[in-house]
Amino acid sequence: MTERRLRILMFFVFLGSCGVAADCAAASADPRLLRAKQEAETRGFIFEIDHDEILARAKKEGKLRALAGLDPANIKAMANAFRSKYPFIDFYVEEITGTDSARRFILELKSGRVQNWDAILLSQDFYNEYLPYMKKIDILGMAEHGVLVTPPKMVDPVNRNIVAHTAAAQIVAYHNKLLSADKVPNTWEDFLKPEFKGRKFVADIRPTEIAALVPAWGLEKTLDFARKLAAQEPIWVRGATRTIASMAAGEYALFIGANYDSFRRFKDPAQSLSYKIVAPVPTRIGNMNGVLSSAPNPYAALLWLEFQSSPDGQKISDQYEPFGASIFTQGSALETLVRGREISLVEWKHSTKMQEYQEKVVQAYGFPRAEMKK
Repeated sequence: MTERRLRILMFFVFLGSCGVAADCAAASADPRLLRAKQEAETRGFIFEIDHDEILARAKKEGKLRALAGLDPANIKAMANAFRSKYPFIDFYVEEITGTDSARRFILELKSGRVQNWDAILLSQDFYNEYLPYMKKIDILGMAEHGVLVTPPKMVDPVNRNIVAHTAAAQIVAYHNKLLSADKVPNTWEDFLKPEFKGRKFVADIRPTEIAALVPAWGLEKTLDFARKLAAQEPIWVRGATRTIASMAAGEYALFIGANYDSFRRFKDPAQSLSYKIVAPVPTRIGNMNGVLSSAPNPYAALLWLEFQSSPDGQKISDQYEPFGASIFTQGSALETLVRGREISLVEWKHSTKMQEYQEKVVQAYGFPRAEMKK
């Protein structure tokens, strides 16, 4: 028998030994992938070695119901693009926002009243309370081995089944007709100078920007800075969007720690607002999503999580959030903004502690109240 005929014969023997397509994929898979699958399943995780298998199972499910925390315009654009890519999935998505909604949903989870939802948003403030109810899918392992088109850094490295699709950064915003650029602080410590004492800048009573310095500075240095910042007697406010609008109207000259995305999406026809990037740049991961353990359609949900983290999904987030794509996406607005700069990254290790950090900063502030406009 010639060598060529022998190869053909062995090929057909191989095909005959594979009962189904998944078996054939497993038989021909990279040994490292098979090892990762075995290790994941030993720990009780679902691990698929072939994206086509995920697709086939999602087709069989044919439905998907998701709760999302993106901006409404982003949700609409993301959902339409997802439906275009996977037209065989009957897809419904609903927005969920705010701590009150998160608390209600967690109570429903704990009482067993949550039914028919597949993919959900996990509120950062109550992150650990969701985890017992999330399906053990090894998203991290599949991302690391290229089964899913998801940057591994977007995935919780401990729990392995939650994906953070967006990110945010804090900047210093100022009114360029009330304050020249050379007078704007170049460091966070510059806000402690005598010239900024006595209602010279505004600070949010929800201190996201200050708490986000903990990864770079440590907790004690951050709290010491917070106490000194409060002693500067800033104007206490609540809410970046509202404050930026007040700045544009000329009510305030300087805002410590404004959200970059809130600043960029504000319409400023007079071009009176500018910003400065101060290092370390407080940067936070966000929009954490996972698949419920009770999900009727877990594979369709997995495709939804993957799509949001894919290059197409990230482009949509940058366009419609806006500037909200992940810092882990090469070329995203945020990654470009902080590239080459020192950052204080609130990633997975710190993200679940942000509520604690903020509470301690508020204590250091002396529990201020936002000033009400008359």
